[in-house]
Amino acid sequence: MITRQRLTLSYMAFILHRLSGIGLVCFLPFHFLTLGLGLEGEAALDHMLAYTEQPLIKAGELILVILFSLHLLLGIRVLIIEWMPWPDRADGHYYGGLRAGWIFGGVAIALILGWIFIDGVMT
Repeated sequence: MITRQRLTLSYMAFILHRLSGIGLVCFLPFHFLTLGLGLEGEAALDHMLAYTEQPLIKAGELILVILFSLHLLLGIRVLIIEWMPWPDRADGHYYGGLRAGWIFGGVAIALILGWIFIDGVMT
């Protein structure tokens, strides 16, 4: 059940951080498979690397870069929340701007890094 408390910016950042982590974990078996092909020989690795030149795989790489950037920056946000002292103010919003800045900044930087990656791959 979605309540008003779960529609906050912080909760959306929490969900993005978890989903990006799940996406990265789903990528790991394919990464290990490719590394294992390198151990089998040059021909097997070259065949896999040729396969990765397809547009759908390139789109997947873009998503992977964005997921990695999101997970990294939102993880730094979690560390800031954990390590920064909590405010003495009664309303508890002393660091709210900092946290919101990390959320918006993290998403923006992740998208910019994805754009830089795809620009470098396509040229």
